Amino acid sequence: MRLLVIIPAYNEQQSILKTVNNLTSTVLPDDLELDYLVINDGSTDNTLSILSENKLKYVNLPMNLGIGGAMQTGYLYARQNGYDIAVQLDGDGQHNPEYIEKLVRPLIDGQTDMTIGSRFIEKEGFQSTEMRKLGIKFLSASIKLFSGVRITDVTSGFRACNKHLIRFFSEHYAEDYPEPEAIISVMKNGYRIQEVPVMMNERQGGTSSISGFKAVYYMIKVELALVIQALRKKEKKTS
Repeated sequence: MRLLVIIPAYNEQQSILKTVNNLTSTVLPDDLELDYLVINDGSTDNTLSILSENKLKYVNLPMNLGIGGAMQTGYLYARQNGYDIAVQLDGDGQHNPEYIEKLVRPLIDGQTDMTIGSRFIEKEGFQSTEMRKLGIKFLSASIKLFSGVRITDVTSGFRACNKHLIRFFSEHYAEDYPEPEAIISVMKNGYRIQEVPVMMNERQGGTSSISGFKAVYYMIKVELALVIQALRKKEKKTS
């Protein structure tokens, strides 16, 4: 199985090299062929220089598209190059690549179409701030209301999808804060989701784009987006 690890990066000069090195040094079983692609999302710091100087694999977006645009770029690349599975791994060092095998195995076994790495199942490792955990619980309740399925870590960016969803996401993906919206979209269009317990780290560098009053704005915007997503018609599946 050919895996593409998509690493969206915006101003991650402090952590991106370590993130890629940790990934490429991870040993996976022989049935998993690992590749990666960093999506430099219009960074204004030295992220691009670090990628270029260290000869890392990357696509440079000339302007900041946000996490949704960066990830859709990665899904387009995965689709065009025939990868079987796409894994999202954030560039800030929060996600441990040692869990990739655990994340993709249910996809290989045909149990699901998408997996989400959840820090809240076994509750080990970094658990986020109390304010964020409260927001995650609120969004989790909203998604359960709209879909009937409870997802514990709705904002987790550590996730994987199979070839069907690579194609789907390359055509249909939310722009701003896509993680919660993608859950609704996936289930509404008849795909399956499964959570996998993982441990996460604290951010290894840089600062979060969602803090202070932005966190409140984020919650309101995502909640409205979930309502709109729930009311939208099903997308036409591609073959």
